[in-house]
Amino acid sequence: MTEHPHFTPSPELRAGLGALRTEVGKAVVGQDAAVTGLVIALLCRGHVLLEGVPGVAKTLLVRALSAALDLRTSRVQFTPDLMPGDVTGSLVYDARTAEFSFREGPVFTNLMLADEINRTPPKTQASLLEAMEERQVSVDGRPRHLPDPFVVIATQNPVEYEGTYPLPEAQLDRFLLKLTLPLPERDQEIEVLHRHATGFDPRDLAAAGVHPVSDGVQLAAARREVGQVQVAPEVLGYAVDLVRATRSSPSLSLGVSPRGATALLATARAWAWLAGRGYVTPDDVKALAHPTLRHRVQLRAEAELEGVTAESVLDTVLAAVPVPR
Repeated sequence: MTEHPHFTPSPELRAGLGALRTEVGKAVVGQDAAVTGLVIALLCRGHVLLEGVPGVAKTLLVRALSAALDLRTSRVQFTPDLMPGDVTGSLVYDARTAEFSFREGPVFTNLMLADEINRTPPKTQASLLEAMEERQVSVDGRPRHLPDPFVVIATQNPVEYEGTYPLPEAQLDRFLLKLTLPLPERDQEIEVLHRHATGFDPRDLAAAGVHPVSDGVQLAAARREVGQVQVAPEVLGYAVDLVRATRSSPSLSLGVSPRGATALLATARAWAWLAGRGYVTPDDVKALAHPTLRHRVQLRAEAELEGVTAESVLDTVLAAVPVPR
């Protein structure tokens, strides 16, 4: 592997985004990996699927992150009767002026938490996905641009499937990362209870000491730097080989699309930048393979019955594809 010494990430920008983990940690215990994943999504302008059982602080995590970044946030609880206009906004008749004016929906924000996205029918899911893809909302034939950054963090409850509308593969592919929030370890759970016993209020983040340590301007500057991170031809080849290997896996009915390959490249560059390197190594690609690809593959029914998971297929692929030296 050749090194690329001519670009070095700015220590100040990295320190600002690195401090986010500490800041969010004042409100949320033991979800460092998820915080890092969300920072990578912000650096790549990508959207995130968060999966975890109820009560693992998904909402608190998003609120704490937006407070630490001084960004606007909104939360929408997705339900079977939610209409597309409830998300994007709608035209409202103003009796005084006798005209229709546009009332912005919760999608006009920086960090939008779409809670239990699989509880709402496909039409409403599609309106959110259009906003995610186009970064604009079309109402009455007029495009209205969303703020920048605009990141959707959609949660899925892995427990209840009754009355849910699973996201189709093409829509899952629109998410840059899928992060899973594990249940806390015993000592972490004790720490959570201790905080609550000593007066922690999840609704008052300022009292918990969560303050802005970075902002949208720093984030935009960091994003420009991530775009300068070098990728050697052999590392590009490695990422493509990993993705192509999923397409020929006997356990999968659907492998990773070319969009998945570009996502893997983007997340690996952000990871390299966070590590203070101006170039991507094969280890960066490996580190981001699971969160970037796990939701882009579909298991065959018989493989699922045998206990095969997306994670185990990716492990097999990572073990089989030769790493450039």
